[in-house]
Amino acid sequence: MNHFSRRTVLVLASLCLAGGAALADAERGTKDEAKAMADAAYDHMKKVGADQACKDFTTDKANWTRKDLYVMVYTGKNVALAHGANEKLVGKDMSAVKDATGKPVVTALNALAAKGGGWYDYDWPDPITKKLMLKSTYAHPTPSGDGFIGVGVFR
Repeated sequence: MNHFSRRTVLVLASLCLAGGAALADAERGTKDEAKAMADAAYDHMKKVGADQACKDFTTDKANWTRKDLYVMVYTGKNVALAHGANEKLVGKDMSAVKDATGKPVVTALNALAAKGGGWYDYDWPDPITKKLMLKSTYAHPTPSGDGFIGVGVFR
């Protein structure tokens, strides 16, 4: 009877762990979803203006946060105008931000957006697992062309 109980506990624990991993994967956005969100953010910024859009991206979680995706907006001088995951970054110059390997992040995303936009890969701490993971962020030029709108995914 004791042996059966241990086996049952082990099976249940394994199912819980597997279910937790599946849940974490289900809560992660995809590259297609990230690009679509960046494109929608661009359209929203064109429609309501940069000031209102940046407020929306930072505070309107119901509309601008999906799974683990959020919108961030930076000026061409690397100052955060919006950040859906950390409102405290708004107004801060993020020029010096580098990933764990020393690779620039915000300045590189700005450079990419200045060339028309695209994907940029870097290492970043995952807020779910707390482990360093590869993150890919899509940098879309802002409607004014000064800065970028970004949405990233952990891979």
